[in-house]
Amino acid sequence: MMKELPKVYDPKQVEKKIYDMWIEGNYFHAERDPDKTPFTIVIPPPNVTGQLHLGHAFDETI
Repeated sequence: MMKELPKVYDPKQVEKKIYDMWIEGNYFHAERDPDKTPFTIVIPPPNVTGQLHLGHAFDETI
């Protein structure tokens, strides 16, 4: 028998368990490696927009 889904998403039911798992796993911690060049992204790549995505989606459906 399938479990009925709630009508409204309650993030407290799901996200706290996952967040606690991330804390326990130390997933938010980063170590700097002095032998490597730092990598950063200041802005997203160009043309990453909903309009571009919808244009590609429309083009692929025709």
